[in-house]
Parts: sequence; C-alpha cells; structure tokens
Amino acid sequence: MTDLDLDVVDQDDEQLDQGAGPADFDAFFAEESATRPREQLTLYGTTYTLPESLPLLFTLQMERVQHSSDPDDVRRMLATLYGGDVLDVWAEHGMTDRQLGVVLMYSAANIRKPGSVTMARAAELYAEQDAGKAAAPANRAQRRASSKKTKKQGRSGARS
Repeated sequence: MTDLDLDVVDQDDEQLDQGAGPADFDAFFAEESATRPREQLTLYGTTYTLPESLPLLFTLQMERVQHSSDPDDVRRMLATLYGGDVLDVWAEHGMTDRQLGVVLMYSAANIRKPGSVTMARAAELYAEQDAGKAAAPANRAQRRASSKKTKKQGRSGARS
C-alpha cells in the first residue's frame, strides 16, 4: 500500500470513529441509481423509461400473477415497471397476450443489463418459453401413464 492508500483508509476509520451516524442507504441507492444506464422503449406512441433495476414488488407480483386471472394483479405488476394504468391503455390498442409477453421479456432483460436483448430476441425467448409451457402437460401425461405401468398392484394387507 502506498501512503495515499493508507491516508484513505485512515480517513475511513476516522469517519467510523467520529460516529458518522447510521449508514445512509437512501443516499447510496439514489447516487447509484443516478449513474446507472436505463433503457427506454416506445409503445403505442408513449416512451417508457425502465427502472434501473428490477423492482422487488414486480418480482413478488410476477409469482402471484402467474396463477391469477384477476386483471388488477396484472395492473399492479405492470405499474411497477411502466407507471400508471398501462394495462388498459395497451389493451385498448389491441395488445395480445403474446405481445405483452414479448414486452415483459424485453423489459426484464434490459432492466438487468441495458442493451442486452433486442425486440426480435425477446420474441424468440417468449416463443421458446411458450413452447416449453405447451410441452409440459404432454410430458406430465406421459409420466403419469408410465408410472401407472410400473406401480405394483395394491394388496389387501396380508403378509406373505
């Protein structure tokens, strides 16, 4: 370590010793957020700026919404990424469930790493995921059918 490095460490130690107060994560996260690149997308004439990271609320709601048919659940989830009541606006413009899936794929990937996924790639990823969902019931049915063949017949409880 150089003398300059030691001075920096000493300054940090002095701040701790002086009781600088509690760690201020609000200030830290605000500064970090201001310097992180953010992706934008335009949909139906409106430009949306994606958040700098995937909101925890979005992640939690995504789990719940997968099995929900309540449009209010979807509204709340979308509002965490795009603000406002975009579900109704997008639905009025004729958005399909596939298009919503592609927008969500694109958004999630580009929130994590801006510029990492194109719209075309998001569509491919959505198609792959959609194909996987369609194949699951057939596989499950096949597993059930094969497990019935291998199960032993139940016995009356008598020991042999």
